[in-house]
Amino acid sequence: MNKFIRKTKGILEDVFGLFFPNTCMGCGRPLYRGEAVICSLCHFHLPKTYFHNDPDNPLNKAFWGRVNLEMAAAYLYFQKGGVVQHLLHQLKYQDHPEIGITIGKWYGKELNWASEFRYADLIIPVPLHRRKLRKRGYNQSQMFAEGLAAVMKAGTDTGCLYRKVHSQTQTRKARYNRWENVENIFALRNGHKLEGKHILLVDDVVTTGATLESCAQALLTVPGVKISVATIAFASS
Repeated sequence: MNKFIRKTKGILEDVFGLFFPNTCMGCGRPLYRGEAVICSLCHFHLPKTYFHNDPDNPLNKAFWGRVNLEMAAAYLYFQKGGVVQHLLHQLKYQDHPEIGITIGKWYGKELNWASEFRYADLIIPVPLHRRKLRKRGYNQSQMFAEGLAAVMKAGTDTGCLYRKVHSQTQTRKARYNRWENVENIFALRNGHKLEGKHILLVDDVVTTGATLESCAQALLTVPGVKISVATIAFASS
């Protein structure tokens, strides 16, 4: 009986898909059974960095001498006009939080093999200001964090670190202006809850690292805190 129900359900899903197909968020083609959000072909061809396997990776080195991190890595390379930019645009502006969750699960599986990341106690997304959060409806970095947490057996926290100033977008800003734009705009509440924790600080895309640096400086005021950084994408400045 259960076999008959599963078979019938599969047939109905296939028929429904002919008229209302789920499409890949990367290429727009219909998804096959067993695929979700991003098709297998797009997944296979994603431009992975493998930074989490290399302590001398360019993102980690970008923070040397600026802020004390255990490790920094990004899952994908960002290229203008590429599939990663398309995915991030849909995640941030087209109401598709499932993209962030899916990519977080994929990257979480890889980070579980990296000693600098797999022992993280807590995952904290870079916070949005409450005005932007109301407008967008969700924090895209939090969606990434939830995907990571689902496979890394770590908790998430969205309350301790907050953005106290509503700053302008970082897009199109020069390197120095990016730092000026985010300097001292993050603060902590109930920071004692983070004492002695290894925190994985996450964001969607990193260019100069100014936002992540500002977040890390706030978090490092808590005794015993260690910080690693993971992002969906890395865009060279």
